[in-house]
Amino acid sequence: MPKIKTNRMAAKKFRVTGSGRIKRARTNRSHLTSKRAPKRMRQLRRPAFVGPELEKMVRRMLPNG
Repeated sequence: MPKIKTNRMAAKKFRVTGSGRIKRARTNRSHLTSKRAPKRMRQLRRPAFVGPELEKMVRRMLPNG
């Protein structure tokens, strides 16, 4: 039986934590950030987690994660 291939796009965007949750980066940090408040930019640094509605789809793309 062949190995299961990992979706490389998903491997770069998501990480599985020790407890099994899937961590992702937050959006709205790429450009036009000078108009945003410093507090907002600090909050966007913190990681977010994939919601339960998308978790099954992301896990399928990360078979060994």
